[in-house]
Amino acid sequence: MARTESNSELSLGTIAPAFELLDVRSNTVLSRDEIFASHPQGCPRLGLLVIFASVHCPFVQHVEDQLARIGRDFNGLAGEGPLAIVAINSNDTDAYPQDAPHFMRFQADRCSWSFPYLVDPSQEVARAYHAACTPDVYLFDRELKLAYHGQIDGTRPNKYADISDGKASDGADLRAAIQNMFARQPPLENQVPALGCNIKWRES
Repeated sequence: MARTESNSELSLGTIAPAFELLDVRSNTVLSRDEIFASHPQGCPRLGLLVIFASVHCPFVQHVEDQLARIGRDFNGLAGEGPLAIVAINSNDTDAYPQDAPHFMRFQADRCSWSFPYLVDPSQEVARAYHAACTPDVYLFDRELKLAYHGQIDGTRPNKYADISDGKASDGADLRAAIQNMFARQPPLENQVPALGCNIKWRES
């Protein structure tokens, strides 16, 4: 596992790249626009959160429960909340079979994630977003313009002694960015890059 930071190649204000990918939980193909569409019994959407994730990465495992809480707090139990959320796994499952769709389903069910979990076998969506690591989060506003691309919070997995802080994930940075976006404020300054496992790219 190579520790990798997120990059700034997708500039703030950029429109969320479109996608159509298979949701491993419902076994249906979902698009960006379908995910962003308001729930019939819910409130209008105020934003879209795209999370590049994986099953085996300890940096993702460290924030799994916090992502579930963010899902419940902002997306609701049935997707009826103001923030649309989707997770995407773009890792090469031939080289890393532990990221295969059936393990993704188990992860999402175990963590009680309330949002779709999509598989990106061609890795085209990851490349469109310039995703570099897992977790790599992109927060878009109600016009689908990028408002935040940074760390979920400043905590790190205790497994890595050189960056251990002994704290559970609190989602502080991402939660602040969500509230700031809901309030229609300009994007936060000094967005700290995410740190995680490198995306496992297919050999060309």
